[in-house]
Amino acid sequence: MEMNLWPILIVFVLFFLGVPVAFAMMFASFVYFTFMCDGVNLFTMVSALLEQGSSFTMMAVPFFIMAGSVMSYGGVSSSLMDFCDMLTGRMKGGLGATNVLMSCLMGGMSGSSCADAAFDARMLVPEMTKRGFSLGYSSALSATTSCITPIIPPGIAMVIYATAASCSVGDMFLGGYVPGILLTVVLLVMNWFISKKRGYEPTRNYKLSGKEILRITGKSMWALLLPVFIVIGLRMGFFTATECAAVIVVYSALVGALVYKRLRLSHVKKILVESLQSTASVLMILSAASLFSRYMLWENIPQRAAAALAEVATSPTVFILIVVLMMFIMGMFLDTAAALVILPPLLIPVAESLGVDVIHLGIVMVLMDTLGGVTPPFGVMMFTVMGITKVKMSTYFKEGWPLILAIIVVCVFIAVCPIEMAVVNFFS
Repeated sequence: MEMNLWPILIVFVLFFLGVPVAFAMMFASFVYFTFMCDGVNLFTMVSALLEQGSSFTMMAVPFFIMAGSVMSYGGVSSSLMDFCDMLTGRMKGGLGATNVLMSCLMGGMSGSSCADAAFDARMLVPEMTKRGFSLGYSSALSATTSCITPIIPPGIAMVIYATAASCSVGDMFLGGYVPGILLTVVLLVMNWFISKKRGYEPTRNYKLSGKEILRITGKSMWALLLPVFIVIGLRMGFFTATECAAVIVVYSALVGALVYKRLRLSHVKKILVESLQSTASVLMILSAASLFSRYMLWENIPQRAAAALAEVATSPTVFILIVVLMMFIMGMFLDTAAALVILPPLLIPVAESLGVDVIHLGIVMVLMDTLGGVTPPFGVMMFTVMGITKVKMSTYFKEGWPLILAIIVVCVFIAVCPIEMAVVNFFS
């Protein structure tokens, strides 16, 4: 083995030994720059660690994470759940459909797949099991629906990719709507078929009155208008993606305190602690990935990988299918943030040479990497849900494989048919 590949081997060995991916990448990078490379001092390495996390665009990540916590404590999430139940309550497996639709709407609010998976596991799984849903299916549905959240604007994963790829965050957001809605529809259909086969009943068997519909819709309107404000604000240039994230935090706090009257001063400490913990985890991975990417650039690994990939990928379709497979596998082992920082420099040169749009490549990468997070052996959202519901992995996969297969089909369709680019081109 060539010496310059040792850091990659070190990362994978440490990862399989249970070392967090951020520390594995940092350790491998320090070993390389200290013992295998001349001309790089400690100051350069520390600067590389801090550079990625201190960028202006990346400041959107902690704000989006905080927005999710503010919505949860402020009652915005509960109002959305009531609105979803109003739409899906009479369907077969109505609470499962609520789970799917909730993830779609939460995508327009928090943009965090892990936050959505945790919310569904805590709030919806206990109620689903009370109504006859199996624990395995409830857990699998809560994990797989979290794949919708990062692709519906304002997805944190799309901000990370746009930063790494130096492309427009606004265009990434626009490109996410079609795949996100398509995923929502497919999972709603899958839930209906599974619920019909297993006899999962609706949450109610009566129509809501017009007065009740108006009440629920009016109560939820403050939350439902937020994605509209985001898109209009970004496209009209009223604010950047980072400023948009800060606006969402302020908006959610005002709605939670003044409209829903559920946000209290006592919640501020909890919100800050939760936000800091989640932000620290993401930015640690991003910083470690930035340092590790310095090693790869130093050794010309991106250029070598691009050249090798260009030889295999003889057409845009072949290239994008290779990306689908690569991201699916890497998503099982790497955190989304790490993969979306490390891989774009490897793939974008080849994509541009083959005429594949950078925005379309980003949508495919985010979709497939997120999908890897709900599959064994190391899916992040899978373990998030399993840790809360205490379901076994074997039960999870046995109950969830039809849902995972359905998402794979959607992702492959989006990969080979870039229908989302019509939206991006229309508004550009």
